[in-house]
Amino acid sequence: MMAGDRLRERTLSVTTLAAVEFHAPSLDDFFPESVLIHAGPFELDRLMLIRILMSVLVAAFFAIAMRSPRLVPRGLQNVAEIALDFVRIQIAEDVLGKEQGKRFLPVITTIFFLVIASNASAIIPFLNISPNARIGMPLVLAALAYIVFNYVGIKKYGFFKYVKSSVVVPGVPLPLHFLLIPIEFISTFVLRPFTLMVRLMANMLAGHILLVLFLGASNFFILNGGFEAIFGVASLAAGIAFTFFELLVIVLQAYVFALLAAVYIDLALHAEEH
Repeated sequence: MMAGDRLRERTLSVTTLAAVEFHAPSLDDFFPESVLIHAGPFELDRLMLIRILMSVLVAAFFAIAMRSPRLVPRGLQNVAEIALDFVRIQIAEDVLGKEQGKRFLPVITTIFFLVIASNASAIIPFLNISPNARIGMPLVLAALAYIVFNYVGIKKYGFFKYVKSSVVVPGVPLPLHFLLIPIEFISTFVLRPFTLMVRLMANMLAGHILLVLFLGASNFFILNGGFEAIFGVASLAAGIAFTFFELLVIVLQAYVFALLAAVYIDLALHAEEH
């Protein structure tokens, strides 16, 4: 019993120490203090600076890669063309066809590379957080997709015909329209941008919290030494494994966001065929 009491006391002391010194990740990570402009709509905190940095890096990469394009690409131009061809062939043309894919390629490309660059900062040392984990950037990108696909539909069909074609399901009995029209309206004009925004934000938010939890726990246990260090090694291994998984999520979320934007544009172009 004495040995059991000592074991329980030791376990309690480790738990108490963790509660005092280990700081679990929280939503406060996504609302850091301002660092440059300290008030008003142009306040700049760490996440805003990362957004600006990653956007500048994307623009700089393509500007440098394409500053003097060659018929046979090499170096950065080759990397840039492979990336652009992926978006053009696998997303734009695959969903919209060659003609419309070429027409909307600039929008889809912008969305894809902004999302992937902003996501990538989650695993870049000294940045270690994605600005897409906060609602602002996903909201802007979802709003861009929303404006584009509605503009396309309205321009082609006119406002009232576009809305009618989007919400009225042909060939169903009249009483069902009272049920289907509100559902179709919410699905088309509310849920599309909302799901684009929330899917991206939630995935990057969850990824950041899990990475910080794994790596923070490994740091805590290893620095405390003793028997607890084995938990730190296990947590570090889990953190490394999850980093590779997060890399997959980074690319996948950019692909899904750009793909759905293209799908919504295609649905607006063919609203009459609803």
